Amino acid sequence: MPAASTGASTTVAASSRSVPATPVSDSRMTPGGPGYRRMSLALFLAGVATFALLYSTQALLPLISGEFGVAASDASWTVSAATGGLALFVLPMSALSERFGRRTLMTASLAVAATVGLLVPFAPSIGTLIALRAVQGAALAGLPASATAYLAEEVRPKALITAIGLFVAGNSVGGMSGRVITGWVAQEWGWRAAVAVIGVVAVGCAVAFRLLLPAPRHFRKGSLRPRVLARTVRTHLANPLLRRLYAIGALFMTVFGGVYTVIGYRLTEAPFSLPQGIVGSIFLVYLVGTVSASTAGRLVARLGRRGALYLAGGTTTGGLLLSLSDSLGLVLLGLVLITAGFFAGHAVASSAVSHTAKEGRAQASALYQSAYYLGSSIGSALGALAFHAAGWSGTVAMGLLAVLGVVGITVLGSRAAARSVRVTAAA
Repeated sequence: MPAASTGASTTVAASSRSVPATPVSDSRMTPGGPGYRRMSLALFLAGVATFALLYSTQALLPLISGEFGVAASDASWTVSAATGGLALFVLPMSALSERFGRRTLMTASLAVAATVGLLVPFAPSIGTLIALRAVQGAALAGLPASATAYLAEEVRPKALITAIGLFVAGNSVGGMSGRVITGWVAQEWGWRAAVAVIGVVAVGCAVAFRLLLPAPRHFRKGSLRPRVLARTVRTHLANPLLRRLYAIGALFMTVFGGVYTVIGYRLTEAPFSLPQGIVGSIFLVYLVGTVSASTAGRLVARLGRRGALYLAGGTTTGGLLLSLSDSLGLVLLGLVLITAGFFAGHAVASSAVSHTAKEGRAQASALYQSAYYLGSSIGSALGALAFHAAGWSGTVAMGLLAVLGVVGITVLGSRAAARSVRVTAAA
């Protein structure tokens, strides 16, 4: 998808003042340059903490259901509340980052979320647990959009996809390690001890992040005026390309959220009947996501953005169909393909948002993150309901419909690009 102007007016103050006066090619970070490795490691750790905290209960849902005596559809709200809280608060948090700075807001977000993570193990009821998870998700909302805006301001444009891919790779490592750790800890000491360990890990990541992340050099304070923020949001939502990217992110995450919310129930039941520790280890397939996200830049260079999205959608579809098998090996292969397709599609779509938005980048990224995590909440809830109604095949059917939506939107984008080329040629 080629870059396009957002058409933002000059009154949009937030990110228009974030553009440095000096040529960005002279001063922004680049691979191998000063500060790039520290920045990459810091944001990688931030991604680890974000996904480890956000999905800390996902692999533990069967145990949570058992302790509180609730169904899968009820326990799944411990995931949906966290992602829903993030989706609702990511846009306001992005506005705060324009005023107080990306690094400051990201540090505060990680600190609050990690602190809440230390309280989660003491939840006395399912209602309290869901409420704490909602607060945790809202706190984490300050991280995703601020991180992509930070990268767009501090990294050279040619290295942006690679840098965002590394941040997304941190997400995949956090999601994987969080689930693996919680699975084995929960098998020995219960789910409360498992989420406590994740809270401690998140505290360590937050401290390391603050110590490693270089101070921003190109950030300029923006306005907190609601009218300015509303104008920026309207500008982005009026951009057809950005709307398509937001929908693609939401649909990919609907698949991913549904599959990984329900997979624990499926694998602990017949014909697999796996113990909790082994179920947690299944999430090692997230390593595939680490690779696919970090190589998204090369994939786009070879196939173009739309070609990469088609490939990601096809890979996810193949994984969903394979997961219908009663063979554990084929189910695992299906999860590998679903994970690879999802992380590749997410890295391509999120980097395209940052590349497309020339003004109000934090808000553009926030809208993407809002759609993305809303998709996670919807996917978790619908995936659990579909599983309750029709078993694993119901969850797969929901996922296939979402992938069909991704392909359809990408086709519309291809046709729009072709029309644009014809109009330009005629002119």
